[in-house]
Amino acid sequence: MQMQTVVELRQLSHVYVNGRGATLALEQIDLQVEQGEFVSLIGPSGCGKTTLLSLISGLLLPTEGTVLIAGERIKRPTPKVGYMLQQDYLFPWRTIYENAAIGLELTGKEEAAYKPLVLELLSDMGLADCADSYPQQLSGGMRQRVALVRTLATEPDILLLDEPFSALDYQTKLQLEDLVAVTLRSRGKTAILVTHDITEAIAMSDRIIVLQPRPGRIRAEVEVPGNIRAALPLKAREEAGFHDLFHRLWGQFDDMEAKGGDRHE
Repeated sequence: MQMQTVVELRQLSHVYVNGRGATLALEQIDLQVEQGEFVSLIGPSGCGKTTLLSLISGLLLPTEGTVLIAGERIKRPTPKVGYMLQQDYLFPWRTIYENAAIGLELTGKEEAAYKPLVLELLSDMGLADCADSYPQQLSGGMRQRVALVRTLATEPDILLLDEPFSALDYQTKLQLEDLVAVTLRSRGKTAILVTHDITEAIAMSDRIIVLQPRPGRIRAEVEVPGNIRAALPLKAREEAGFHDLFHRLWGQFDDMEAKGGDRHE
């Protein structure tokens, strides 16, 4: 069965301009992401990973080139794309349910229409008993689960994940990786993850894009072996070939560093 391309970047370049001049952040990026695929972006500081997510989301317009979502050129933010950040940005005066539902509330939908979905998502994330709690009563990992529910509640086709686990302790991070993987697979979501953690990229992804810096360009595209993709992230780290792939990707960073780039963030 032929896969459907849901994200397509064509000859994408972006320049930042400020009082000190112009900086070419990304140059000539061509990339396709298929329906249901999980793609990670890794690379040294200055390679434009977050800029790329901002362009895909429509928060930024490219200086040159085109962003297509499901074949439609993107010129502004679209409900087809959800964006989850490193910080949860929960409102402390709103309950967990109210925080999770805020995206739907802002669209003007009646609460009766969306409340069952929000409660279902909270339950799926192990937060059913926390709906009436407030953010300060939850751990960092639980707050990030709420942020994921808030993103999923608007039912986007594509999720952009900008280092969503980096502020968490290692055990919580691994648990949340598994939870996110199960949730996205069960709902058939397409995801693009920015991460500085090579092991996280391998454990969660179908494909890894290595970006090189100044300006950001695609250096390599790496398919993750099927046995690793089939396992949940925690178990994926124990699969045959995982460490070989890690050293292969690490070698890309070493090579960039030898040529004047920075090591991963």
